Amino acid sequence: MSGLTHLDAIVLVAYLVGITAWGAWLGRGQSGGADYFLGGRSLPWGAVLLSVVATETSTLTFLSIPGVAYVGSLVFLQLTLGYLAGRIAVAVVFLPAYYRGEISTAYALLEARFGTATRRLASAIFMLTRLMADSVRLFATAIPLALITGWPYPVSILVIAGLTLIYTYCGGIRAVVWVDSVQMGLYLLGAAIAVAVIQAQVPGGWSEVLASAMLAGKLEVLDFSWSLTAPYTLLAGLLGGAVFTMASHGTDQLIVQRLLTCRNLRDSQKALIGSGVVVIGQFLLFLLVGIGLWSFYGGQAFDRTDEIFARFIIDELPAGVTGLLIACVFAAAMSSLSSSVNALASSTAYDYWAPLVGASSDEQRILKAGKVFTLGWGALLAAGAIMFIPLSRQTSAVEVALGVAAIVYGGLLGAFALGVLARRTGQLGAIAGIGIGIAAVVALQDQVAWLWYVPIGATITLLAGLASDRIFRAIR
Repeated sequence: MSGLTHLDAIVLVAYLVGITAWGAWLGRGQSGGADYFLGGRSLPWGAVLLSVVATETSTLTFLSIPGVAYVGSLVFLQLTLGYLAGRIAVAVVFLPAYYRGEISTAYALLEARFGTATRRLASAIFMLTRLMADSVRLFATAIPLALITGWPYPVSILVIAGLTLIYTYCGGIRAVVWVDSVQMGLYLLGAAIAVAVIQAQVPGGWSEVLASAMLAGKLEVLDFSWSLTAPYTLLAGLLGGAVFTMASHGTDQLIVQRLLTCRNLRDSQKALIGSGVVVIGQFLLFLLVGIGLWSFYGGQAFDRTDEIFARFIIDELPAGVTGLLIACVFAAAMSSLSSSVNALASSTAYDYWAPLVGASSDEQRILKAGKVFTLGWGALLAAGAIMFIPLSRQTSAVEVALGVAAIVYGGLLGAFALGVLARRTGQLGAIAGIGIGIAAVVALQDQVAWLWYVPIGATITLLAGLASDRIFRAIR
């Protein structure tokens, strides 16, 4: 491998082989769909907490967030305050509703409240959005592998997807959660190593880094402007970040599936709120890495901001450490990709396949079908990542992924709000509200920053759903 010493290659290969084999071994003894997709509802909340953070982190945090700070400042950190507030709201409002019955996916709650059509519509929106957003995340993971090996991006993408699918296919959600926990510790260690290396290689160390960054305005955390087109303001971070998190952690099967693996409601709430505290520290760490890289490179321009940290890892770190840091990139990528594939397979099996073939109570058939769906979604994500390659020079991958999700999250959040808060609204009103809410965000997406997509979409969905329901009732 060009760019890696033999020691780096040994470290990287040992990690990939070891984590894949361990993840596959964790899937032993599965007896049905509930084991494969929900871990028998018996996983400890601490492991679920780490899995939630690892799932939403992905390679985008490890590579792209330092790039955001490199070309900007620390204002991205404002989002994390909203992220914590949104988690608290989900823990209080949505999680009790999920734990009132034996719910298998997030969208089963909508079926219980509105009907089958609403559940399938929400599930389909989740699948399409997750496919698009996580394809971008998978592409970001291929950047360092392509830089190291010289392989084309498509080859790098297929290698990463193939390795991840092995333990996801064999191990199910139990393997995903436990491997996530280990991988999160690894990539945080990697960031800490980068901080230490910057201390050693920048003259004057972090004192000089922070001093020069302060003079350049790069340590700014709070932006009090009222612009709706600026994505990282305090208002957008608190309100937009909170509502975005209410949608992503309260209505997205990717996260809700993990929360449903906990032993009880209280454990699920501890895992969710605790993850918000951990995320604040994690984002601060990666943003500081970006500030350090800005000082190290003297503000040098790069073709892609997503490449800056990857280039530093490959070119500047000593033998062995480079291999460990590349393993960290893979850790973040594999945790997010495995989580996405398992969640997509879960929604396909429970929301569509099982009801349509009359297998809702047949755990063995759900298990077998779930493994087939796992392979299918893995292939689709790889294909989507390859299709994103021509667009990658035009924008940051992290903002693309978040923006794609934000377009539809408002509609989903509004539907769940109708289900929990508006007891009389019927299925037709809910479906109409979702459609109008998402259409409104699509129409306005060029007028406001992506952080406002979810608040606007949720508000319009809620109001349109209530109004449509009244119209449908009057017609009857």
